[in-house]
Amino acid sequence: MIPAQDRRTLRDLATRVAEAASQPIMAERRAMWARHNRLERVRPMILVFPEGSWAELLPDAALVCTSAEGRDVEAALRRRLYYQDHIHDDTVIENTWEVPPVVAVTGWGLQPRHIDATQERGSWAFDPVVREASDLDALRYPEVTYDAEATRREHEQALELFGDILDVQRRGVRRISFHLGRLYADLRGLDQFMWDMYDHPDMIHRAMRFFSEGYRRYLQQIVDLGLLDVNNDGTYHSSGGVGYTDELPAEGYRPGQARFADLWASAESQELALVSPAQHEEFVLQYERELLEPFGLNGYGCCEDLTHKLERVLTVRNMRRISISPWADVRQCAERLGRRAIFSWKPNPAYLVGQFDAGQTREYLGQALEATRG
Repeated sequence: MIPAQDRRTLRDLATRVAEAASQPIMAERRAMWARHNRLERVRPMILVFPEGSWAELLPDAALVCTSAEGRDVEAALRRRLYYQDHIHDDTVIENTWEVPPVVAVTGWGLQPRHIDATQERGSWAFDPVVREASDLDALRYPEVTYDAEATRREHEQALELFGDILDVQRRGVRRISFHLGRLYADLRGLDQFMWDMYDHPDMIHRAMRFFSEGYRRYLQQIVDLGLLDVNNDGTYHSSGGVGYTDELPAEGYRPGQARFADLWASAESQELALVSPAQHEEFVLQYERELLEPFGLNGYGCCEDLTHKLERVLTVRNMRRISISPWADVRQCAERLGRRAIFSWKPNPAYLVGQFDAGQTREYLGQALEATRG
C-alpha cells in the first residue's frame, strides 16, 4: 500500500510527465523514428541510455517516497523527467503507464555461478557449472506461469493511483531477444567456450540446439497464454533503437492476437566477438537466424565488432537494425551496410571520460558522420 504522502508525490510527478508528453516535439520525434525505421534518409537520430549511470544521476538519496513500492514508481517517473530536463536526445516521452503481465519463468535447469568482484560494481569471473558434456543432461526447458489475478490487481492499483493523469495500459510480452552465446558462456565459462570450438564442437552444437528449442517453447507458451504484444512503439529494440514503425503489425493482425510477424526481435553474440565470421556462423548465427526469421523486423548486435560479419548477419530475413560498436571500423561498416539496414552506431565513451577535449570529440564524431554520409 502506498502512503498518502507518497501518492501525492507520484501524482505530481505523473502530471509533469503528462505535460512533457504533450509537447509537439514528442509527436515530431515519433514521426521521425517511424521514417528512420523504414530506412528513409533523415537526420541522425540520437539516443542516450544512462544504464548503470542512473545510480549517479538519480541516486536513492534523490527519492522522497518512503515506501518501497512508491520509490520504484518514483524512480521510473523521475527518469522520464530527467530526459526532459537534462538529456534532450530523441527519446519520446509518452503519456502512458504500462502494467506488464505478472509472469514467472523457470530457468534452464542449471544455475550459473560467478566469482564475485572484490570491489563494488567491479568485474566478476565465470565459475563454470558445466565441466563435461554429460553435465548438459541437467538442462531443462523454461516453463512460464502467468498470474492473471496479480496482473489485474496491479492494473487496478495503477488506474486508481493516476489513471486520470496518464494512460494506464495493460501490456504483454514484447521485448523479444535471443542470447545463445551468453547462455553457453554462463554455464561453461568464456575461455572454455573458445576452446570448445576446437576441442568439443559437438558439445556446443548440442547446447545451441537445446537453447534454440527452449526459446521456441518459451515463446509458444507466451502465445498460448495470450501474452504476446506488439512493440511498434517506444519499446526498446535491439541494441540502440526504439520500435516506432508503421510497417508493423503485419497485414492480418487482430488486436490482442499478436503473431511473431507483428513484432521486432533481436539477437547478439558478444561472446563471439573475437572469432572468425565462419565460426560465428557455425556456432551461433545459424541458430539465431532460425529464431529470428519468423519475426516482422529484426535487429542484431550489441558491443561486439561486426565489421567482418555484416554480410552473414544481413542474410537474416527482415534485418533492419545493426549495432556498430565502438570497436568496429565505421568506414568499412558503412560501405558494407549501405542502405540495407539502420547503422546503429555507439561512439566510444572514452572521449567523455577524464580530460574532456571538445575539439578532439568533435573531430571523432565528424569522421563517423562523413563516413556514413553516402
